[in-house]
Amino acid sequence: MSKAKVIAFANQKGGVAKTTTTLNLAVAFGEEGHRVLCVDMDPQGNLTMSQGIDPDTLERSMYDVLVHQLSIREVIRKREVDIACASIDLAGAEIALAATIGRERALERALNPVREDYDFICIDTPPSLGLLTINALTAADKVIVPVQCEYLSMRGLVQLQNTLAMVRENLNPKVDIQGIVPTLVDSRTIHAKEAIEILEENFGSRVFASRIRKTVRFAEAPVKGMSVLRYDPKGSAAKAYRDLAKEVINGRS
Repeated sequence: MSKAKVIAFANQKGGVAKTTTTLNLAVAFGEEGHRVLCVDMDPQGNLTMSQGIDPDTLERSMYDVLVHQLSIREVIRKREVDIACASIDLAGAEIALAATIGRERALERALNPVREDYDFICIDTPPSLGLLTINALTAADKVIVPVQCEYLSMRGLVQLQNTLAMVRENLNPKVDIQGIVPTLVDSRTIHAKEAIEILEENFGSRVFASRIRKTVRFAEAPVKGMSVLRYDPKGSAAKAYRDLAKEVINGRS
């Protein structure tokens, strides 16, 4: 059996629909018949909550996996896809791991035993370039970057690229950006069009063709504890993530 492809979803700027993209793309992979695990590496636990799981009720979470080497299987809940859950404890993981040798590889070690159980492992990261995100980049084969189509959001890409270069040099030579997903696109504004043009000028074919447009569905679905694909299966948002899944699966390297 082949090992799962591990994709980290990263952007140190918050509010760019990173969790939304992680979950909905993962569910779209599942619709295509793939076995999918989502790993919540954000102490806010938004990915966990968006599948109807209350992080405050968890006895064990990704914190225990990273810090106490608990088997990741112990924190996986089966929902639309499998979710390795996070809770606010995870905020303490950076400090708890600080003195640990090989602290950047804690997630990679945790994932190794389950890599043959899945086709895709999708990692949601916090909005920072701290140790939790470094762990995700070290464990990943590829990085998908959701980018809100506005100038300030795109500036953050430079920092992310610098961090990736450092990770490649020191920890994980194979990791690279698979693609950039324009999110929260308001196609009525000139600014959004200009932002996408700037993205394509700088990153060319790395910008996915799929566009994730602004819609109230993205706010409504997590409240119901489900993905947009399940909440509004025939809507434009679900279609956009299905199209994106096909782009990723069809081997855009």
